[in-house]
Amino acid sequence: MRIAVLGRGNVGGGLAKRWLKQGHEVDEFGRDGGDVSAADVVVLAVPDDAIASAIAAAQGIAGKPLIDTTNAVGNRPEGFNSLAEYAKSLAGGPTTKAFSTVFALLYDRLDDIAERPSCAWAGDDGAREVTETLVRDAGYEPVYAGGLDAARALEDFLGLGIAVARARGPFFYRIYD
Repeated sequence: MRIAVLGRGNVGGGLAKRWLKQGHEVDEFGRDGGDVSAADVVVLAVPDDAIASAIAAAQGIAGKPLIDTTNAVGNRPEGFNSLAEYAKSLAGGPTTKAFSTVFALLYDRLDDIAERPSCAWAGDDGAREVTETLVRDAGYEPVYAGGLDAARALEDFLGLGIAVARARGPFFYRIYD
């Protein structure tokens, strides 16, 4: 699969490394964008205040599946329930929210644990297969949380995640059926 990652920080850069190890073709772009037209999927891994500029700078993004990894640190744009809905309005393709409930600082430890941790995701059916494949190929077990209207709940997980991490440090989680 050919993946375009918008963002080279801990999340974007870390996921790109994991997917390269799994044999995917990965094009990494900074916030200033580039041509993503050859990609099968675009991964948005920028700060929440850079969403609009990163998408605008990505040539060929229109209509492509988009995986939004952003965290709601500031205010969400008015009229949108989630950053994922906002990103979809700009990119125009099927969109999911994923990787926002896991710690990028732990990506390097994923290969050393006995059982895959969970990664909750939510979003459009048109991006379900690609999202679940990339969640698995990053080293997690995907957990479907619902349609794009559930993305807000994943974004709101940040507060709980930070509180637990402050008390115990970054952590993996596992959701069992």
